[in-house]
Amino acid sequence: MEHRKLVIIGSGAAGWTAAIYAARAGLKPLVIAGMQRGGQMLIAGEVENFPGFEDAVDGPDLMARMEAQALRVGAEATDDIVVDLDVAARPFKIAGEFDSWTADAVIIATGATARWLGVPGEEDYQGSGVSACATCDGFFFKDQKVAVVGGGNTAAEEALYLSNICTEVHLIHRRNDMRAERILQDRIARTKNIHFHGERTVKEIHGRMPRNEGITHLELVSTVDGSTESLEVDGVFVAIGHDPATKPFVGKIDLDSNGYIATREGGVATSVPGVFAAGDVADPRYRQAVTAAGFGCMAALEVQHWLRDAV
Repeated sequence: MEHRKLVIIGSGAAGWTAAIYAARAGLKPLVIAGMQRGGQMLIAGEVENFPGFEDAVDGPDLMARMEAQALRVGAEATDDIVVDLDVAARPFKIAGEFDSWTADAVIIATGATARWLGVPGEEDYQGSGVSACATCDGFFFKDQKVAVVGGGNTAAEEALYLSNICTEVHLIHRRNDMRAERILQDRIARTKNIHFHGERTVKEIHGRMPRNEGITHLELVSTVDGSTESLEVDGVFVAIGHDPATKPFVGKIDLDSNGYIATREGGVATSVPGVFAAGDVADPRYRQAVTAAGFGCMAALEVQHWLRDAV
């Protein structure tokens, strides 16, 4: 079983940034990257809000650049999937599907995945009209018509954000009443270009060919009588929640009520000294590549201090 000073679990913006900082500090970190290096950025399409790029950068390309930088400064990576983390004693034990390691410190940066509708056309047009992040992709639909699917706080906030960019925002929810906080519902009611479509679900997403030409309309179905209707939109934002990738850590470190890793407010330390969390796996609010990268930096710096003082 190979021993490392630091193991980083995850290969998104948080993981690679942590690897860059840790490698430059001489920690020779190992990144357990999973089977698809890059995390959620692999389906991001063009990214215009990551600092440092005058022109939009492709999400997978951005992750490839981060990876190359991390490897150049001394990080190593392996394509394995962590299935268990034993934090009962130090050094910590990390078990992957194919290999296992011990580590003095661990950074968990496994991210969170958006919940999708699972309807025809959704996967086909991801990155070309279908998105799970209005802050990330809303600008691409400036002065166009879009739909938001969901009824909670996230859906309400996405709709309100898009109402300042788009000409029309159609909010689609399977119930007649939203679950969002009353203050958000009141704001939506006062926003003239947000149109609420209650008791409806999306049956299918239709678009142009080739697929990168975007979508044309949604096929909606009534949850009351099963009738269908067509809604013309240029984009659709799915806002029905995210699932943090924390399955291997359940019962090992503290999680919040939604399954995200609980960290000290504004920080990256977890309930287990020597285990840190960075990025979307511990961030249910912002979920941006740039904030994930920031938390990755913080985690690597905290590891340096912790290793110096505690090991």
